[in-house]
Amino acid sequence: MTLAIEPSTVKRGLSAHAAIGLIGGALLYLVCLSGTVLVLYQEWQRFEQPAAPEMATITPAAVQRAVENVLESEAGLEPTTHLYVHMPVAGLPRTTVTTDTQAVHVDSNGSIALPEENGWSEFLYGLHYKLHLPTLVGITIIGALGVMIVVLAITGVIAHPKIFRDAFRLRAQQGGGIAIADWHNRLSVWTLPFSLAIALTGAIIGLATLTAYGIAAVSHGGDVEAVYAPIFGDEPEGNPVLAPVPDVAAALDYMAAEYPDVEVTYAIVHDPLTAGQHVQMVASHDRRLIFGEYYGFSAEGAFTGTAGLSDGALGQQAAASTYNLHFGNYGGLTVKLLYILFGLALTVICATGIYIWLGKRRRRGLDEPRLAAMWSALVWGAPAGLVLTLLARFAFGNEAPFVAIFWLFLAGIVLVASLQTRWFTRQA
Repeated sequence: MTLAIEPSTVKRGLSAHAAIGLIGGALLYLVCLSGTVLVLYQEWQRFEQPAAPEMATITPAAVQRAVENVLESEAGLEPTTHLYVHMPVAGLPRTTVTTDTQAVHVDSNGSIALPEENGWSEFLYGLHYKLHLPTLVGITIIGALGVMIVVLAITGVIAHPKIFRDAFRLRAQQGGGIAIADWHNRLSVWTLPFSLAIALTGAIIGLATLTAYGIAAVSHGGDVEAVYAPIFGDEPEGNPVLAPVPDVAAALDYMAAEYPDVEVTYAIVHDPLTAGQHVQMVASHDRRLIFGEYYGFSAEGAFTGTAGLSDGALGQQAAASTYNLHFGNYGGLTVKLLYILFGLALTVICATGIYIWLGKRRRRGLDEPRLAAMWSALVWGAPAGLVLTLLARFAFGNEAPFVAIFWLFLAGIVLVASLQTRWFTRQA
């Protein structure tokens, strides 16, 4: 299949493709690499802390005891605004209670077992989600990078009218720049639907946050929750008067009796131990892309309704589907393995794109050996940095300075490459 495109359009497409790729190349590579590793987020948590108690299920009574034990352990501290109970699921068969001040694993009886220690997994999540920058800044950059990938995919197709016809043409035996270009183009074609899906959902997740802050500032007096309320539901007015522990068990019993076909993944207590507290269940629906539906309950366990993520407006359902589609949290291990495979391909596409650009400059007499060496250092240094931080996790514990280790190592190896250009260029 050959696309009939004017040569001038092809030339402009090439120029736009190269410029965008160069500007965002390094960040795109880091985001794609970390995202590929992050597909196994649940598995990494289990790998980090193998001693945490695991269970296939936990009874409502045990969850109630866990909530009571954790709240009792925080007596005298600043009251927590939310308490989250992560229910055991197939990918992460652990029960974990998280508040504003702590996160602990509990056993099948609801007793506190040990603190949650998944610092490396959270470091990895922070790298992919916001590049370890302040949340609003980082997630906005990630959203912009998602847009970049969409534009790169479109301009890449425009710049190569024969790209689909040559989808299975690979001149690897010729080596050098031709082989790199062919791998770049073939992988781009084979993974195009995946790349667009990942890029679009990443852009939506990232830029939606910035949009929400903007709308909140203009129309809701800075209240971001008011912006999200039509999609994810709003929170009732709080009441700080002290109250007893809410009946989470009753809410779980109701879910088991009235919604036996859904799987409760989280039990959430809003404003615990106050008269304004209420309980919320998050439950996943089989064969649906939505991350879950919110089921509301009073502090006494009386059902108050759903948010509508599973059966509400199409916009609500679409918004609730972006997370699973982006992170591959559906379909079990098979889907995760496919996401890893396609994610690796997208990472290679990002890496080879800059090599192709450097090769074109070299053929025009504009050799950039230092830039080539620095790029090679980044390409190989980033995965090495991830391995180094993982080793630090087990050498120094959960509180190891993962962010500092990774970025200092990466900056150091790129700096060395700029000074030892010949060696790094030879290794590329």
